[in-house]
Amino acid sequence: MYNCFFAGLGVILLEIGLPWVEKYRPKDLSQVVGHADIIPRLRNYAKTKNLPNMLFSGRAGVGKTSAAVALAKELFGESFNQNFLELNASDERGIDVVRNTIKDFARTLAFDAGFKIIFLDESDALTQDAQQALRRTMEKYTKTCRFILSCNYSSRIIEPIQSRCVVFRFKQLNPKEVEGKIHEISKNEGIKIEDKAVQAIIYVGEGDLRKCINVLQAASALSKDVKEKNVYEVASMARPEEVKKMIVAAMHGKFLEARKMLEELMYSYGMSGEDVINQIYKEIVNTPDEEVSGKAKVEIVDVIGEYNFRMVEGASERIQLEALLAQLGKFGKSDK
Repeated sequence: MYNCFFAGLGVILLEIGLPWVEKYRPKDLSQVVGHADIIPRLRNYAKTKNLPNMLFSGRAGVGKTSAAVALAKELFGESFNQNFLELNASDERGIDVVRNTIKDFARTLAFDAGFKIIFLDESDALTQDAQQALRRTMEKYTKTCRFILSCNYSSRIIEPIQSRCVVFRFKQLNPKEVEGKIHEISKNEGIKIEDKAVQAIIYVGEGDLRKCINVLQAASALSKDVKEKNVYEVASMARPEEVKKMIVAAMHGKFLEARKMLEELMYSYGMSGEDVINQIYKEIVNTPDEEVSGKAKVEIVDVIGEYNFRMVEGASERIQLEALLAQLGKFGKSDK
């Protein structure tokens, strides 16, 4: 009796100390956010107790790992730990991990199930040799093991592996789906969050639910009453209005004024040059055509791409950003 009590207490303490990303990770497929076209198919695999090799492709934070783990938990139940192996190909990306770790797990029979599952996260980081070795392993041990590969870029997975898998492309989560999860977590954690703060988290996350949850947790550490300002501070991003104001000033020939706004943004939010240029790009693209014509947007994006490349290659961030502001003056009307 006492052992049960302390075991239960240990689980509670473990839950309290978990990051919210892990605390609110889906326990089954019904809790996975979004992907209405994919989840029913995975649920059907769990129901029939059979599934093919699969490739999950999509950007970070959209639910690929969560879906794979939730599927395995529905399939295996209590024998999940014995039948599910999760490997991150970024850590072990060479041919040895295929020859040793994967083969050793795949060749043994499943515990209380028809097959095991090996989940290879970030599989696009596997070397070409490792991928060539993996394709033969997938065929050889198909009776005892199934593979789920997760990647950000499916083009980096060799064709022979793609042809052996059913490909699921996970789309970016829409704002409504993200908003629902934010409100759910806020309610469970006793957080009061204003509507502007929710929209700020959605803006910062860009469809990446993991990032949104991390930002929410970081903002709530400052205060249980989460404001828009808190969100942008912890995310090290400027408010869209501030970036747009800087762009408008530059396009109207007010270079010194725009330069001063740039200084304030980088000082106040601690933004890197790449962060600033990404936000400038986002605001230019989202600007209505009445304010900036489609033709001007094409030319501006081309200029932004050039300055982004220069910064990536090691040029001074400050000088390149100021040069970009100077270039924006060519695309607007001067107030002089």
